Amino acid sequence: MMEIIKVGMADLNVTTYPNALTTLGLGSCVGVCIYDTKTKAIGMIHIMLPYSWGVKNNTNPAKFADTGIPLLIEKMEELGVAKKNMVAKLAGGAQMFEVTRSEFMNIGKRNVEAAKKVLQDLGISIVAEDTGGNYGRTIIFYSEDGRLEIKTIGKGTKTI
Repeated sequence: MMEIIKVGMADLNVTTYPNALTTLGLGSCVGVCIYDTKTKAIGMIHIMLPYSWGVKNNTNPAKFADTGIPLLIEKMEELGVAKKNMVAKLAGGAQMFEVTRSEFMNIGKRNVEAAKKVLQDLGISIVAEDTGGNYGRTIIFYSEDGRLEIKTIGKGTKTI
């Protein structure tokens, strides 16, 4: 019996087959989904910000790409997953508000770039993504086959 486990904002979770993970309302936030092709273990993190630099007493590493993604990988390894078998899918990173000319204010784009850099530094391939745009996403990540279902208001549902 499949259970769909919720991942909150600035939160992460891991599970194994036959379960799925879901997170709601990804705007500028990014859902980073990790799948192990051998064990069918999955992990998901809902990151809000790219980097934790300058944040004193960071009590929630899952809030940031640079601290949260390594923690997610660690949790996957605790399930017996080898890093060499992990692949990633990304969703979110939208520009939800009109931004002045400052790229710094485009948090969505910066979140996507940071997630990609951290995954690259960890040696994990990104096999699919649905990022950018100016609309929110709700995602469901299935352990059965690593498919990521992306639901958007006004744009329907797609699977990557």
